[in-house]
Amino acid sequence: MHERGKVLSFPFISFSCQKPETHPSHLNQHHWNPDNKKFFESLSGAGKAIAVLTSGGDAQGMNAAVRAVVRMGIYVGAKVYFIHEGYQGMVDGGDNIKEATWESVSSMLQVGGTVIGSARCKEFRAHEGRLKAAHNLVQRGITNLCVIGGDGSLTGANLFREEWSGLLAELVQQGLIDEEASQKYSALHIVGMVGSIDNDFCGTDMTIGTDSALHRIIEVVDAIMTTAQSHQRTFVLEVMGRHCGYLALVSALACGADWVLIPEMPPEDGWEEKMCQKLSATRSRGSRLNIIIVAEGATDRHGKAITSSIVKDLVVSRLGFDTRVTILGHVQRGGTPSAFDRILASRMGVEAVLALLETTANTPACVVSLCGNQSVRLPLMECVQMTQEVQKAMDEGRFEEAVKLRGSMVSYLNKLQFQAGNIRKNGRKISNFNVAVLNVGAPAAGMNAAVRSAVRVGISEGHKMFAVSDGFEGFHKGQIKEIKWADVGGWTGQGGSLLGTKRTLPAKHMGKIAEQMRKYNINALLLVGGFEAYLGLMELLEARGKYDEFCVPMVMVPSTVSNNVPGSDLSIGADTALNAITDTCDRIKQSASGTKRRVFIIETMGGYCGYLASVGGLAAGADAAYIYEEPFDIRDLQANVEHLTQKMKTSIQRGLVLRNENCNENYTTDFIYQLYSEEGRGVFDCRKNVLGHMQQGGAPSPFDRNFGTKIAAKAMQWISKKLAETYRQGRVFANTEDSACLLGMRRRALIFQPVVQLKAETDFVHRIPKEQWWLKLRPLMKILAKYRTSYDVSDSGQLEHVVHNRPKESDASAI
Repeated sequence: MHERGKVLSFPFISFSCQKPETHPSHLNQHHWNPDNKKFFESLSGAGKAIAVLTSGGDAQGMNAAVRAVVRMGIYVGAKVYFIHEGYQGMVDGGDNIKEATWESVSSMLQVGGTVIGSARCKEFRAHEGRLKAAHNLVQRGITNLCVIGGDGSLTGANLFREEWSGLLAELVQQGLIDEEASQKYSALHIVGMVGSIDNDFCGTDMTIGTDSALHRIIEVVDAIMTTAQSHQRTFVLEVMGRHCGYLALVSALACGADWVLIPEMPPEDGWEEKMCQKLSATRSRGSRLNIIIVAEGATDRHGKAITSSIVKDLVVSRLGFDTRVTILGHVQRGGTPSAFDRILASRMGVEAVLALLETTANTPACVVSLCGNQSVRLPLMECVQMTQEVQKAMDEGRFEEAVKLRGSMVSYLNKLQFQAGNIRKNGRKISNFNVAVLNVGAPAAGMNAAVRSAVRVGISEGHKMFAVSDGFEGFHKGQIKEIKWADVGGWTGQGGSLLGTKRTLPAKHMGKIAEQMRKYNINALLLVGGFEAYLGLMELLEARGKYDEFCVPMVMVPSTVSNNVPGSDLSIGADTALNAITDTCDRIKQSASGTKRRVFIIETMGGYCGYLASVGGLAAGADAAYIYEEPFDIRDLQANVEHLTQKMKTSIQRGLVLRNENCNENYTTDFIYQLYSEEGRGVFDCRKNVLGHMQQGGAPSPFDRNFGTKIAAKAMQWISKKLAETYRQGRVFANTEDSACLLGMRRRALIFQPVVQLKAETDFVHRIPKEQWWLKLRPLMKILAKYRTSYDVSDSGQLEHVVHNRPKESDASAI
C-alpha cells in the first residue's frame, strides 16, 4: 500500500498550479516532492488497459463515476475502454467494447442514468458466457475492470476474477489465444463501486445514487404536503426498497412523516391500531395532514406484505380520513444527480483507478467505500457476505439483528421515534432543566430541522425548551419563550431561520443576557449557526469569570453555507448551497447549447472560504475555481485562459470558471470576465453571473435536513448528560473547558471539541480554519478538467476489513 504524505504525479505531467512559495505553509501538501519520483513512477498506468462498465439497475451519479474513471485513467497514461450494456456487452464484444477518449465523457456529469448502458445478462451467469467475456477482454489487452453496480454485479465480477486463470487455459486449449497472451494477461484485477439508490450495500455509508433518489422523494413530498394541507388529507407514499428501508426511513425523517414501514423492522402485531391512534393524535394537535411512507418491500411480522393500498384502506375504514396514495416508482431513479452524488462518484472513480494501479496478483478484489468523510477500500466479498447476512437475518425473522447490521439504521430509527413522539418520556419525572436554543449568524437551509430536532429530543429527555428569537440580539432584549412539541411541526422542510437570526455578538450585551439567563433559569444553551456562533460561544465562555449564569453546559452546532467553522468538516446548509450552485451551473451551461463557444464566469458566496467554489466546481465540472486559500496572479489567469482556448479548439463547446467572492480584492469577477473576454476573442466569448443570496435560500436538501436532525439530537443528548453531571446542591454549575463544546464532523465521526482548543486551528482575521480538508479535492477538479497537476494521495483509501458493528454514523458524510 502507498505511504502517507505522498503526492501523485507522473513523468509526462508537469505541475502548473499556483506557486508553492506563495502558499500558506499548511497548504503545501499538494505540491510535487521530487524525492517521491520513484514511488509514483511505479504507479504509472502506462501500458495498462482499464475497462469500465455499469451493471444492474441504473443510479444517478453513475455517469460521474464513469467520467472520473476515464479521465483519471487517461491522466495516468492507461488506455481506458467503455463496456456498453454491462456484462451483456462484455459477452457480446464487438462494438460494445470501445476505447474512450477525454472528449467522449464531456457533458455527461449532469446526466442521470448511465450513458454507457446497463443490462441484466443471463449468459454471464453461465461458464460459457464468462469464457466469451474473457476472450473479448484478452483480445484488447484488458486486465483491469472497474465495475459500477450492486452486490449482484460485484459478486459476478469477483467470480469472473477467481475463474480468470482457468478461463485463459480453456481459451489456449481451444486455440483462441496463444500461450504468450495467457502469460501476459494472467491476472484480472477488479475494483468495484456501488451504484444503487437503495443504499443496501454493507461497508459504505452511502452508495452512488442514494442522495439523488432522496432528492426526488423529498421534492414529491414537499409538493404533496401543500395540497394535503389544503384539503386536510392523508397521503400514503410508496418508495423503492424491496429489501432495504433506507429510502423510506430517511425520507420519513427528512419530511417529518407520521409513520413509516420498512422491511428490516416489521411492525408488531396490532400496529394498525397504534398507527391510527398516532394519526388521530396528530390531527387533534391542529395538523391538517398526515404523511405515511411505505417501502415497497414492507411486511408484517408474519411475512404478509403491507402495501400502500392496504394502508390507505385501513386509514379510510378506521378514521374516515380523506386518503390518497402516491407510488413514486422509477421517478426515484431519474433526473439529474445531486451535488453529493456527483462529488461522491468523482472521488470514488479516481480512487478506483488508484486502487487498480496499486493492485497485485495477491490483492483481493476491493470495493471503494465511504466512511464518514473518508474514502476506504474494503475487500469486496467481505462486504457482499455482510450484505447477505442482513437478508438472511430478515428471512429468519431476526429483525433487530438485521437493523444493527445495517449500521446507521438504528440511529435513524431512534431519531425518527423521537421526532414522531413514539418514545417521549410521558409519565416520567420531569428533569426541571430549562434549555434555550438560538440561531446565530446568517440563515442556512437546515437550521429549522436542527431546531425542531433539538426541541423534540429535549422534550423527550424531560427538559423544558425555550426558543430565543433573533440570536443574541433577541436574547438581551428578552425575546424568549417556551417552545413546545407542536410548535415545531412542519419545520423540517422550511428554509431560512424561523426563529430569526442575527450576526450580533454577545460581548456588548453580556450583562443583559446574563439577566435573561437568570430570569428564565436557563440551565443550558444550544447555538445553531456559523462563525458568529463560534465567536459568540467563546465570548460566553470568557464571561464565566464575571457571570455565573454562563457556567452551564453550552454546545454549538455548525450551520452555515460557507462551511468555514473550525472543528467540523461539514456544516448544515452547505449541501443545499452546493446544489443551488450546481443546478444553476447546469442551466447556465445548457444555455450555450447549440451556440458558439462560450465561457461562463460564476461568483459564489463563502467569504474568504473557498469551499463552495472548489467543491461546487468539482460537482459542476468547472475548468477553474479561484479561491483565497490558493493565491493566484496574472500569470495563472493567463495560463487558465490559454488552457481553455486549447480546449475550445477541440470539441469542447462550453467552459465554466468559478470565483469565490473574496478570493482576491484586485482580481474581481468583472476583471476576470474582461480578461477572459479579451484573451479569448476569436475563440470563445464570455458571460458572467453572480449567484448571490440564492445560495442561502430555498428548501433544505435531504442531506441538510437529516444532518441537522442528527447532529442537533446528538447535541441535546450531550446537554442532558452534562446537566446530570454538573447538577449539585440544587443548581447547575459547569465551568470546565469541556462544558463549552462545538459538535462537528471530523473525518469518520461526530466529535465534541472544547472551543478553547479550537482557537489554535482558527484564522480569525479571515474567519476560516487554518486546515481545510477539501483543499485536497482541488487537484482532482483540475485533473478532471485536463490540467497538468499533481494529486495528493495521502488520504487515498487503505485496504481495511469490514467491522460487523461498524456504525454508519456519517450518512452526513463525505464531502
